[in-house]
Amino acid sequence: MIKVGDTLPSVTLMEYSEVEGGGCSLGPNPVEVAKAAAGKTIALFAVPGAFTPTCSAKHVPGYVEQAEAFKAAGVDEIWCLSVNDAFVMGAWARDQKTDGKVRMLADGDAAFAKATGLTLDLNGKGLGLRSNRYSMLVKDGKVAALNVEGPGKFEVSDAGTLLAQAKG
Repeated sequence: MIKVGDTLPSVTLMEYSEVEGGGCSLGPNPVEVAKAAAGKTIALFAVPGAFTPTCSAKHVPGYVEQAEAFKAAGVDEIWCLSVNDAFVMGAWARDQKTDGKVRMLADGDAAFAKATGLTLDLNGKGLGLRSNRYSMLVKDGKVAALNVEGPGKFEVSDAGTLLAQAKG
């Protein structure tokens, strides 16, 4: 499992864009993790699935609400990762009103989850291989803080915990 001091895996995620601009075309666009994280401080959190109860009611809204506080603490971007496709993440971004606050990144084939060792096997529940729920503070591509939740828990990966670490 990835740990504090490790470099983020060099994988490509996908991000749905509804507006052309900044070199991005409409629809899914590749996001090379190493390149996107270089020289930035990122508050990254991952969830088991888009539109799932805890993720939609608590996890994403906390980061959206605290977006300005994260910026004030020196965080350049907030990333939400989930093992879903870019179209689902785009729809979830609209639903959660994340535009300009949280980048909703699709780990469609679980490449990031597998590379970090933070997978969650939900095959018996009809959801397949997913990402564990966690948060991490990333500085210039390296993990500075990591908060991994226990099974079925939502206690340490919330926005408040990671914001305190960003301020620390």
